[in-house]
Amino acid sequence: MENRPPDHSEEFLTPEELGENNFVSADDPSADYELPEKQEPVTPAAEETPEEPAKKKKSHVREWIEAVVVAFFGVIILKAIVFEPFAIPSDSMSGTLMAGDYVVVNKLRFGARMPITPLTIPFTHQTIFGAQSYSDIWQLPYMRIPGYAEIERNDVIVFNFPAEDEFPMDGRPNEYPTDHKTHFIKRCIAIPGDSITIKDKVVYINGEELAAPAKSVFNFVIKADTSKKDSLDFKKYGMVRESQQGKYAYYTITLRQSTADSLKLNPNIISVEPELSPSGSYDETVFPHEEKLSWNLDNFGPLVVPKEGMTITLHPDSLSLWERIIVNYEHNELSLKGDSVYINGKYARTYTFQMNYYFVMGDNRHFSMDSRYWGFVPEDHIVGVATTILFSYDRNAGSVRWDRLFEGIE
Repeated sequence: MENRPPDHSEEFLTPEELGENNFVSADDPSADYELPEKQEPVTPAAEETPEEPAKKKKSHVREWIEAVVVAFFGVIILKAIVFEPFAIPSDSMSGTLMAGDYVVVNKLRFGARMPITPLTIPFTHQTIFGAQSYSDIWQLPYMRIPGYAEIERNDVIVFNFPAEDEFPMDGRPNEYPTDHKTHFIKRCIAIPGDSITIKDKVVYINGEELAAPAKSVFNFVIKADTSKKDSLDFKKYGMVRESQQGKYAYYTITLRQSTADSLKLNPNIISVEPELSPSGSYDETVFPHEEKLSWNLDNFGPLVVPKEGMTITLHPDSLSLWERIIVNYEHNELSLKGDSVYINGKYARTYTFQMNYYFVMGDNRHFSMDSRYWGFVPEDHIVGVATTILFSYDRNAGSVRWDRLFEGIE
């Protein structure tokens, strides 16, 4: 077979067949000199990214609302956890505190108590516009943030009055939740585990005398000759009870011990003696309201203050001392069948306390509704320790007591 060179004419197309849009053949020398047209680089991101809108500035009204809301919740937290002001309504703590004083209560020291009744209108206690300011359909168990110190003897404490059902403030028994009971302020005299005894108004703790606060006051009876009574003016000392027996006039006045001692130096006064309930005389208003104990305000005890984990022997003769704790504060059922004690339906010879308790008294020792009348303060009723007099207003004089502002409480 004869070899023939390949016929390349079949591999090329005519210009008419190529058309205008087809590429030039690689064999065309002009392809070596044709350069693509120079183009500017394009940044797609710059073309596709939309323009950012300007940030909208908050209005002054919105800024004020936000500031008020933050401040509102800040005050609530401070009030619940750190400190809270309380007003002194009565003279039960005079002369340390006076009616019209506003004191600051430190809640961090003993540890802030968490709300037991959370559904409460802020900054109210029991009522608002005459209506109940809380709902007790949801109540939490007692909890407390750990504090940095324990309550000590002679601390002035604020607490919810535990016996409001038995000694109502407004004349009728009230069953408030623990954190909505009326606030009281008293001096802690005995702490958990202490034994307290009062003999002729002197307090003894664990057998040792506990000195009365320097500013505490007691009732004194002043004896004077009726022929000289016009020269005596006791009204400046406050309330005075006056009586007369023959040629003698008797005045009962609430005084500090130092003031009573100075009055003894008055030549027109025959004697100044403390007003005392004699030992062995029974006062039915005094805790635990047992005639066989024969206790009164000035002669009281001995009485042990319950401590968490402490176990006592139950006996019908001493049950009145512990009944309120077992039933009201630690929520058990208690019954007595003959000489046998039953707790929650089971026979019990002993009882172990589940909480710490405290014994309190007012510094106005003869004009104070305190533990001598109603017993112990449970730990879960304690609000905090009063530390400072923030403000003081004399309602009778209608003026501020400037000398008492920011005074520490001893």
